Amino acid sequence: MKAPELPDPGGFPQLDRIIHEPARFLIMKVLSVVKRADFVFLMNQTGMTQGNLSSHMMKLESAGYITVKKEFIERKPHTMYEMTLVGRKAYLQYIDQMRTMLE
Repeated sequence: MKAPELPDPGGFPQLDRIIHEPARFLIMKVLSVVKRADFVFLMNQTGMTQGNLSSHMMKLESAGYITVKKEFIERKPHTMYEMTLVGRKAYLQYIDQMRTMLE
């Protein structure tokens, strides 16, 4: 699924609306430097509440930017997230577009 894009503002590149949202950008930034991360780690790194983080993770998952693995460890739910190749490509493209806009 292709993420919606912002309209072309006078020659600037079209930005990925999924990643452009600051909370999701932060999540993608964290996931870009670790192979995978669990929910608690992401919550601590981003400072988001459980509900807020969960909502953003669902949007990233539905865009195909992350994968989610849910399991139980010692009868406790444990959720792991990993950036997909599509997500990494979209993140790097977003970074390049932002650099271009700032130059």
